[in-house]
Amino acid sequence: MFEVYIHVPFCMRRCGYCDFNTYTAIDMGAGASRSNYANMVIREMAIVREWQERHGIAEPTAGTVFFGGGTPTILKAADLVNMLDAVRKTWGIADNAEITTEANPDTVDADYVRELADGGFNRISFGMQSAVPHVLKTLDRTHTPDNVAAGIAAANKAGMRSSVDLIYGAPGESLDDWRTSVNTAIDLGVNHISAYALTVAPNTTMGRRIAAGTLPTPDDDDEATKYEIADSLLSAAGLEWYEISNWARSGYESRHNLGYWRNVDWAGLGPGAHSHYNAAPPAHVPVPPDGRCLIGGGNTEATSGLRSWDIAHPHLWGTAINEGRIPWAGSESITAEENLEETIMLGLRIREGLEITQFGGAITETTWRELEHDGLVTIEHHRAVPTLRGRLLNDTIITKLLETLG
Repeated sequence: MFEVYIHVPFCMRRCGYCDFNTYTAIDMGAGASRSNYANMVIREMAIVREWQERHGIAEPTAGTVFFGGGTPTILKAADLVNMLDAVRKTWGIADNAEITTEANPDTVDADYVRELADGGFNRISFGMQSAVPHVLKTLDRTHTPDNVAAGIAAANKAGMRSSVDLIYGAPGESLDDWRTSVNTAIDLGVNHISAYALTVAPNTTMGRRIAAGTLPTPDDDDEATKYEIADSLLSAAGLEWYEISNWARSGYESRHNLGYWRNVDWAGLGPGAHSHYNAAPPAHVPVPPDGRCLIGGGNTEATSGLRSWDIAHPHLWGTAINEGRIPWAGSESITAEENLEETIMLGLRIREGLEITQFGGAITETTWRELEHDGLVTIEHHRAVPTLRGRLLNDTIITKLLETLG
């Protein structure tokens, strides 16, 4: 399977908790402006495809395309459609492909959503975050719950699937506040809901306020309780967990995100976007300044593919594209050992679980049974599946298994 991710780094304003690679300026220079952004990404597609061909990487048609951000819907709908058309011309898109964009609820209306649907999009993920006004204010979100409901109604009318994202653990959010948000999301009638624990980065406005003592520090026990509340309410509503932070009705799982957790190949486009190639020839040296000669060399260490990451700043990213260079800040080979570790970390996040026989004697039956005895996993058909407790203590499981391998 092959996926395409397109990062749109622009936002109307920067939320106080956000640590993503986003910018509020309209024009970052070197062609990286809101009005010209689609053209720049389309040019990057051609450069990446040429790099793939030069290194013998032949991908199938894209099974999913995902526009993330930032706020993709800050751009004109026609720009998103043009980039999607370019993916189709560059790699091809499978007939049953999942085509998603994230959306800030206050940046779309019915006409915008219809234009996306007419252009080939079939899924939209709304950043709801909360249904409680004071929590939205703490998160610096500008939309209202009514914006979310209107967006979902527009998506339904256009024949698109909808998902909503929630964040729990914001300073000042009570357990009842969180229940209100989850129940409101359920009542919207969507078939997919994501719920993420708030991560506080020290370099954000919220991080600085917490450090200064003007906002309370999020509490791990509070977040664990809120996770349990979400799992209970969502399961009762018929949405089952399929990844630690994601619940869906059967058949409505995010195929794009499942691809990440299954470690498939994907091409990431846009400032700061990451790419991953399982079948790539080994990369033995970091990407040089001119972005060439990435593959080869005398190192014979066994590898299991390649990961790379685009230059984060839009101006420098645009400069590389204008010079005809693949706009990577760096790349690295994935050793067989690293691939094994990633297989464990990713496999233990999803409901389908981790195939335990693939490790042979490196992880003993006793180790798996100890994890099962501790209530962290269940063993089903030679697959280890995290329990609710195991989802809350996922890092503990992974640490134990990696120590066993080490």
